[in-house]
Amino acid sequence: MASKQEQLNELQKKNLEAAMRLAQMSIENSQRIMEIQVTTAKRLFEEGVQNAKALSAAKDPQGAMEMRASYAQRTTEEMLACARQIAEITAATQAEFGRLVGEQLSSGSTDMFEAMQKMFTGMPIADQNALGAMQTAMDTTRAAFEQMTRASTQAFQAFTQQGGKGRR
Repeated sequence: MASKQEQLNELQKKNLEAAMRLAQMSIENSQRIMEIQVTTAKRLFEEGVQNAKALSAAKDPQGAMEMRASYAQRTTEEMLACARQIAEITAATQAEFGRLVGEQLSSGSTDMFEAMQKMFTGMPIADQNALGAMQTAMDTTRAAFEQMTRASTQAFQAFTQQGGKGRR
């Protein structure tokens, strides 16, 4: 019985390690996104102050309008660059998250199946149909997750590529 408990503990340990990797990845990427946002906000604030000084020194309305238009264009470009960086981080994170979860589903279902198989072999009546149904369910779940990950990654890539076409 101790070996079955050890197997269960090992499965729980692997799941906890995977959850910790996902949490660490989430924290690191959140920090990167916050750094990008703070840097962009500082830069836009500094440019806004410079623009306000330049506008107050403008001699004619035509010059002031040109400065405002130029500032609006630079601000828009900065915001789009920031959004693009965040989208790239998000896409990379999503791909890595999908890979880690898929890996966990794959190895976890294999480990779980092996543990259940060992548990059933120790019993007087080993039902191979139950084992087969369990393996089929795990394989179906893994395949569905992989398909959802691929579809969401493709949709996100199409979204970010479409956003890039609008700027050109």
